[in-house]
Amino acid sequence: MASLLQGFEEVQLVKPVGKTVMSVVRFNKATAEVLNFPAQVKILINDKTRQIAVTPTTAKADNAVKFSKGEGKQTTSVSIKDAVLVEAISKYFTLVEAPEGEVSFASVNGTAYPEDKTVIFDVANATAGTMKRRGRKKAE
Repeated sequence: MASLLQGFEEVQLVKPVGKTVMSVVRFNKATAEVLNFPAQVKILINDKTRQIAVTPTTAKADNAVKFSKGEGKQTTSVSIKDAVLVEAISKYFTLVEAPEGEVSFASVNGTAYPEDKTVIFDVANATAGTMKRRGRKKAE
C-alpha cells in the first residue's frame, strides 16, 4: 500500500478562522462500498499528480473524517462538510458561474484499488457544470 499512496499527504484537519461558506464534498455509495463502508476515512492529496485518495482509518487516527454508515445502512451518497477538507479539495477544481436557482459542481470518477482499500480520484479527469438546486423549495 505504501507505493500506491507515495507522494500523497493527509489533509490536515486544523480549523481555519475566516469566511464562512458552506460547501460539500460528496462521494457516491459505490465509493463507500469499495472501501467496505468504513465509519472513518483519511483523505490524502498528491499535489504533484493532482490526485485525491480516500482510504479507511480508525476514529482515533489523526485527521480521521466521519464517512459511512455500516453495510446495508448507507443508502445514499456520503457527504462531508468539514470546512478544512472542503477547502483543501476544492482548490483543485474550477467551478463555473451558476445561474440563479442552480449550483455549480465538479465531478470526477475514481479508480478503485480494493486490495489496498483505496479509491483515487484524478483531478485531470473532472468535469464541471451546473444543476438545479436540490432539497426543499422556498415558500413563495
